[in-house]
Amino acid sequence: MAIALRKPLEIEKLRAANKIVGGALELLRQNTKPGVSLKELDAMAEENIRSHGAKPSFKGLYGFPNSVCTSLNQVIIHGIPTDYKLQEGDIIGYDIGTELDGWFGDAAITVAVGKITPQDEALIACARDSLYEAIAAIKVGMRFKELSAVLENSIRSRGFVPLHSFCGHGIGKKPHEEPEIPNYLEAKDAKGGPKIKNGMVFCLEPMVCQKDSKPLILENKWDVVSADGLRGSHYEHTVAVVNGKAEILSLA
Repeated sequence: MAIALRKPLEIEKLRAANKIVGGALELLRQNTKPGVSLKELDAMAEENIRSHGAKPSFKGLYGFPNSVCTSLNQVIIHGIPTDYKLQEGDIIGYDIGTELDGWFGDAAITVAVGKITPQDEALIACARDSLYEAIAAIKVGMRFKELSAVLENSIRSRGFVPLHSFCGHGIGKKPHEEPEIPNYLEAKDAKGGPKIKNGMVFCLEPMVCQKDSKPLILENKWDVVSADGLRGSHYEHTVAVVNGKAEILSLA
């Protein structure tokens, strides 16, 4: 399948959907404190998204029951909100999608609950800094495999490993489009496959494990953890390639 090239007006529609994601994530960041439940945070974000005329696009997507993926501690992605109340020392990942006028937004952050350990601080920083490092490296003519290699090198250089079997993706009139963008180089040669072009819009989302890249899916069929049983982290932005470089669409 061809990777879509978006016109400037289409990129602005994607920016509008993504700006709502950024605002909802910032709202959750500000309300991340001991005593608040995951379901309360989910409801807060959904209300915020709908107040801007958008829909929470994850709700019902592939059968997901809520608006926000709330990935607590060992859960790296796709965590289902529960009645669990946040405690000092937890870390929590929020992943939010929106649909506005038929266009989609998607982004994620991992947040500390109060004071956390230096290891957890480094874990969160790895996902965040690897994301921004990869975004800064994007240029027209670069291959997506080269971008995967940048993500993997960024994660490994910080002493962590990328989660396998899950990836970044294109986005537009659907929440998940071509291409798939793993956070690791699947083949030895990064010089094959499609090249990045002006007008492409896609999500980069480093998913970071401490020791083992192998994913395990828990009994609820959603929560994804690492086989090492240790905490993980996740960051994501939607970017558009404009005038030869990446522009982040999912800022508040």
